[in-house]
Amino acid sequence: MELINKLNWRFATKAMNGEKVPQEKVDKILEAARLAPTSSGLQPFEIFVITNQEVKEQIKPHAWNQPQVTDCSHLLVFAAWDNYTEERINNMFDLTNEIRGFKNEGWENYRQMLLSTYPQRSAEENFTHAAKQAYISFGAAIIAAAFEEVDSTPMEGFSPEAVDEILNLKEKGLKSVLLLPIGYREESNDWLVNLAKVRKSKEDFITEIK
Repeated sequence: MELINKLNWRFATKAMNGEKVPQEKVDKILEAARLAPTSSGLQPFEIFVITNQEVKEQIKPHAWNQPQVTDCSHLLVFAAWDNYTEERINNMFDLTNEIRGFKNEGWENYRQMLLSTYPQRSAEENFTHAAKQAYISFGAAIIAAAFEEVDSTPMEGFSPEAVDEILNLKEKGLKSVLLLPIGYREESNDWLVNLAKVRKSKEDFITEIK
């Protein structure tokens, strides 16, 4: 019930007070994002953690001037691979073998299947697939933040092209997908803070097939 209580507590914070989130809590949020599941375990994205106020100010006008971008403690930018390449796929499979300390024939066959499929697809299709994996990690970060009683504001409303340029993501083979400011709510200036959480009923949301 503790997690459910924390999820009821959280909301998309509209105003933050600039207070710094302790590094221990930030680390836990990022670790939850790192441990999130991804297709074939490829983790085809990276997270940029921005505390530099000048960089936040540069991003703000490209995110509908939402004040949380600059008033947050840390601005997390989720950036997906722009494409699947043989090198990227091999790197993750090699890492798996290194960490586990052995090679598995089935796993190596799976590697070859991906190598014969993913790099042959269009870059657009591959980026879309990678971006969907970033969303899974994004959700884990939001839940972890709530568990740590850290406020967050999920954001899709921004110009990825502008953020990519500010963070030099193109040179890294990445494209920004999502923004997640984390920090603490400014209750006196947040119109949403005291409003009831609205979600569909269980009956309208869940269908059991027995």
